Amino acid sequence: MARGPDGQGGGAGFSLADQLFNRQSLGDLGRDFAVLPGFDETRFVETALPRLAGLGVHARLEVMAEALVEQLPSAFPEMAEHIEAALPPPLDPSRSDDDFGRFIHAVPGVLAVKHGLEHPARALDLIHAATQRFSMEFALRPFLNRWPEQVLARLDHWVADPHYHVRRLVSEGTRPKLPWGMGITLDPRLPLRYLDVLHGDDTRFVTRSVANHLNDLSKIAPAEVLARLSRWQVEGRQQAKELDWITRHALRTAVKRGEPEALALLGYRADLPVVARVTLSSGRVKIGDTLGFEVALSSPVAGPILVDYRLRFHRPKGSAEKVFKLKSAKLAPGTPLTLAKTHRMKGDATTFRLHPGPHAVILQVNGRDVAEAGFELVGG
Repeated sequence: MARGPDGQGGGAGFSLADQLFNRQSLGDLGRDFAVLPGFDETRFVETALPRLAGLGVHARLEVMAEALVEQLPSAFPEMAEHIEAALPPPLDPSRSDDDFGRFIHAVPGVLAVKHGLEHPARALDLIHAATQRFSMEFALRPFLNRWPEQVLARLDHWVADPHYHVRRLVSEGTRPKLPWGMGITLDPRLPLRYLDVLHGDDTRFVTRSVANHLNDLSKIAPAEVLARLSRWQVEGRQQAKELDWITRHALRTAVKRGEPEALALLGYRADLPVVARVTLSSGRVKIGDTLGFEVALSSPVAGPILVDYRLRFHRPKGSAEKVFKLKSAKLAPGTPLTLAKTHRMKGDATTFRLHPGPHAVILQVNGRDVAEAGFELVGG
């Protein structure tokens, strides 16, 4: 089951929120703050812990933040000074990826937004320090909306920060469509000046954010994304292998949509002549059972191919389609390519309900539909 930002999914009885926030982790956070004179870590734990039951991740962070505030100065500049004094050591700056920190250290970002929004300079100092312990993209966005010029001026400096978590924040915090993040009013083209720098970063944690940022932007301004990626290829500021990875990751949505310009940038000709056939294992499939099909491809011209398939689903008020990856390969004249695939028609999916009726498999090669086969989906 998919899990949302509040960690309420997972297997039966599993709670991500309980895994992240419990007596032990609250005790760890309390010990961080126990370096402050007069701070009572036991009082903090006993105040926050009973309020967590039944809440998701973000709500628990709010509870923990307010339990801390009870023992911190009320004026934000002094509060921020105390928070910074209680921060654990920064995450290892020598690493390049998969060093996310602990969710308990997202609390400084919550406090920055709740109590420091009218103190942008001091709050941004705190965010800069805190993001070196846990990512602060959610905390940055309210400031970007309220104080865009001040935030952008900071980002102009942070883009070259020695700590890669700070550099990543520049990209991640300005993403046009950050999952579960507050929407931002910033012109989505403005942060491209930061991506021009960050795409050449030597850490995958940063370049992954750049690719995700561009994938977001491809849904708004696809031409801008293609132009940037093309320019970066010419500039050569990033290793070819890493830039190829960034390009593929950035264009994944455009490729699913079959956009010829995006496919061309990846080396796939939309006009490659392809002869294709889709053969289904059965013309009738029960909900919950597996659909099997075989694909036969050939071409008189050699070339790389990106093979996807779409399922056209019957819906009570029309139809819907979803794209699935199949294979990337090379076709050679006189050498047919055969692919086999099974696809389970899940009857228990919570995000996309199946309905009996006429369905179809549509084969897509280099963004172009080349073959189709229909089948009947029946109740299980």
